[in-house]
This record gives sequence, C-alpha cells and structure tokens, in this order.
Amino acid sequence: MRQASDDETGFDTAAPAGGIGPRPAATVMRLARMGSAHPTRLSFLRVMLRRMRAEHWRFDRPLWQIDANGVGRAVYRAIGPQRIYSLVAFAHDLPDEMRSDRVIATAWDATFALFDGDPSPADLTRLAGNVPLQEAGRITPRELSLSRANRSVRLFAHVVERLAAGRQPDPAEVEAVGYLMRTTAVYGSGKFGAADHRAIADRPEFAAPFQAEMLSVWLIRQFTTDMVEHLAAARGGAAAVRLDPAIKRRLGVGNSTGLGMAPFVVRHPVLLNNWMAARETALARVRNLTHATPMATAALHAAHGAALANAADWRSDHPVQTERLRDLRRDLDLIGARLVDFPGPAPLPWDTLWRWGETHLGLEGQEALLALMLEPHGALIDDLSARMSADEAAHFRLDGGMPVGRLRDILRDRYDWALAMDFSAPDAQARFWYVSEEKLEPRLGDRRRDAGVALEQPLCIARMVRELADALAGVGDEIPIARFLLRHPEHRLMVRRAQIAATHPYAEIRDNLIGQDMLPIDMMRCKLAFFGASHFDPRSDKWVRINLFQNAPYPLDPAFGDDRP
Repeated sequence: MRQASDDETGFDTAAPAGGIGPRPAATVMRLARMGSAHPTRLSFLRVMLRRMRAEHWRFDRPLWQIDANGVGRAVYRAIGPQRIYSLVAFAHDLPDEMRSDRVIATAWDATFALFDGDPSPADLTRLAGNVPLQEAGRITPRELSLSRANRSVRLFAHVVERLAAGRQPDPAEVEAVGYLMRTTAVYGSGKFGAADHRAIADRPEFAAPFQAEMLSVWLIRQFTTDMVEHLAAARGGAAAVRLDPAIKRRLGVGNSTGLGMAPFVVRHPVLLNNWMAARETALARVRNLTHATPMATAALHAAHGAALANAADWRSDHPVQTERLRDLRRDLDLIGARLVDFPGPAPLPWDTLWRWGETHLGLEGQEALLALMLEPHGALIDDLSARMSADEAAHFRLDGGMPVGRLRDILRDRYDWALAMDFSAPDAQARFWYVSEEKLEPRLGDRRRDAGVALEQPLCIARMVRELADALAGVGDEIPIARFLLRHPEHRLMVRRAQIAATHPYAEIRDNLIGQDMLPIDMMRCKLAFFGASHFDPRSDKWVRINLFQNAPYPLDPAFGDDRP
C-alpha cells in the first residue's frame, strides 16, 4: 500500500529507515478495535490541562449568587496569557419528575454557557433569558459553548446530607457513581448561535480539538462540588464541613451521550485520520526506543497500577461491555505479570513488550497497553497533540482533473475492504442513518420496518464505494473525473472521500456501518476515548454514560499549577 508522506498529512505514517512504523489502517480502523479504545495522554482534556499548567492560567469565581435552595447564578473565570473565558452557570429548582437525560428534555438542574471574555451585567441578563431554555433560546458568537447538566440524585443528596452533618460521604457511594452531575449536552461550533469554530481556531489555546468544550466541562466540575458544599452549609450551618480533598478528587463530571455522537467520526474523515495518526505515530516512536530508563519504567508501573484501580471501579450492565471488562481485567493481570521482568535484555524493550501484547492480549488489553506505553513518554510524543486538528475546508475541493484510472487505483488501494463486501443479503443493509425532524439529531432506523429510508444519510461508505466502482465500469482510464461527475453527480461525495483517503490512511472506518451487527457504541467509545472519558458504560447499543476529569485537579485548587496533567 502506498504510504502518505509527512507533508501531506502532518504525520510520518511510513516506518523510519530500518525502524518500526505505525500500525496499518487495516488493523487500526476496525470497529471492534475502535470500540476498545482507552484514553491516553494525547486525549483532549489532558492536552488542555497541560497547556493551562504550562502557561500559568489562573482561575477564580467572581460571582456566586446561589440561594439556600440551590437556585441562582455563578461565574467562573479562566484567565490566560492573552484572554479570559467565563463559564456562566444557572442553577435551577428542578422537580424530580422533570429530570431526564433524553435530548427531548426541556428542563435541567443546571445550564451553562462559556462566554468569550468577562461578561457584563447586560451579558448576564441576556444569558439568563436564553441559556436555561437551551435549544429554545439563542446565544451569540460571544458564547463558545452551550451546555446543561442533571444531578446524580442519589449521590448528590447523599453528599449534601453527610457534609451538612459534619461527616464525609461514604467512599463506596462515591465510587459507585463517580460524579455529582452529568452533562446531557455540550454544544459548540456554531450551534444555536454560538461562535463558529473557524472564528476561534487560530487561538493557541484552541489549537487542539474540542478545547472550548473541555474547558466548559472542567469548570462545570468545579461548580458541582461548590454547589454541594454550598447546600450543605445552608442546611448544616456551623456543623457542616467541606469535601475531603481525596474524595473530591475522585469526583468527575458524568455525561450521557446518545446516538448523535456516532456519525461524527464518519463525517469528518480528515479529523479522524489526524486523531488516529497522532496516536499511532506516538506508539511507533515509543516502540523504536532502544532503552527504558528507570524513570520511564517506574512511570509505566504507576500507570499500570492506576489502570488496575480504574478497571476495578468500572461497572456496566451492558452485556457487550461486561464481557469487555472481564477481558480487560484479565489482560491487565497478564500485563502486570509481564512487567515484573521489564525491560529485560531486549535491544528494543518497548517494541518487545508491544509484540508480546499482540500475541497474548485481546483487543481491550492491547489498547490498554498502548495507553500505558505512551504514559511515560510525554517529552517524546506530546508535540503530536498540536497536529490533531484539521482544516477540513482545505480538502473539500475536488480534483476534477484526476483521471478515472487514478481514481480506480485509489479504490483498489484504500478501499479493497469495501469492494470485498456483499450487500445483496438483507442483513448487510439492515439499518439506515437518518436525521430526526424533531431534534435534528442523527438516528438509526431498521430498513425492514421503519419509514424514512428515502431520507437516508450517506454514512455507509462501503456501499458508496461499491456503487462508485460499478458506475466507473466501462469509463476510460484517461477520462477526467469532472466529466464523469457531470453525468453522475450522485458520486461527488464518495469521489471526494476517496481523494482524501489517498493521502490520509486512517480516514475511513473499515466496516459496514449499516449491517445488522454493527454497534454504534464502538464509534462512540473511540471518540470519547480521544476526549479523555473513563468508565464507558453503555445503557444500550445507542447511548452511554461516561466520566470526565475523574482524578484530575480542579480549577480553583491552589496547587493546580504544580499538579500532574
């Protein structure tokens, strides 16, 4: 297979001379492996924390107008070298019967907007009239994100009750849930009037993907612990205590995410390529190391210990995830036994460890081992995070002068997996993607019983490849693709994707995305792992709960700048 060069993709996806290259797309871009992904030090929330620590960002809470019932508003500021960003939070009195994580909900325990700058009283008044309404309201380009959250009712009430009585919450209760509130949406990139990503993409703090959204969630985490301590003080008076720092650290922000997230990784092939290429380039760099220093070895053992603790706390009732957790715990035990003799005498100790993992571990264990091996090597790999964004508009223009013969070569080279698929069986096209009229969110229908097939979204890349290849039959190799598309404009999207894939080896998921056995949660876990999510817990094959920022520092921690990212 032809490898893309460094100046085409931003990554060197070919092996160095005499060295080890990144894993091939045929290995990496399968749903089962993508659905076994783990967060790494290249995950977006950790990229954000490292930058803010290195640049000495400061944080404060200039406004706290929350009453004894937990209703009101607050402002949290992130003060950087050049700019200020403010999370404007609105706390509401939500009856239990109105609390829902579904996208069709119309009321929440708290709503938020990330404001670009320091909001004036007029800004706060405007936001108060719109942010609590979420989709029914409108925000402006001064806002970078719009979000909402609901309490984890049992744990939230338990923590308030214990703190009010002068006691700390039960650690077992904290571990069982892991968060006080969970977001049910964090909107950005132009939704509902918010700033388009292009307007802020040149800011260094937003160079990595989803940094505004990560900042929003991190500040929301501070709000959740401030809220329980405030309510405990209101209820318990002088007897109330604050959260123990060790318990507080164990609390992240939950998130409920539905099917709408899954198509993102299909619709953004250049971005997906860059995420995957960064991770695979990082792994290749580590595997090429000729030694393992005592410091790196100690960090590897520490990361393994943290992974063991995380796996022990990780719970799910979903049968697929239950089996994967069983595999993960078994594999982590095998890794622990293998690390007893690490690094050993091998000339390439990290590659030797990786090759052992490919032989002895399942997919869960292999992807966990990848995260463990990256952890000690920040100086070697952290620079890759700067190349994980993408200017997708630069790849939108079709090369109409490309000869049809060259396009055929690309299809044979990059899409052999798709051309080998048989779509004649009903199970091969059992499902279809569409956008719901009610919420304008992606949904997945059953082709055999659901209406709306005529509104199917172009997300089955494998079938589109097959249809394009069939349409090219009999067209001369020398014919420019522009002439072909004049007669067959329905293939423009797939031609564009093929031209992108020619120089972006990780641009495509190499599976049938409308097959009966396809699991959308595999796409969701891949994306969420890049966010930095832990405790991936599917509630069905179409929506999940996760935890963000668990065990991370808090913005208002006095020692944030000295803490580990």
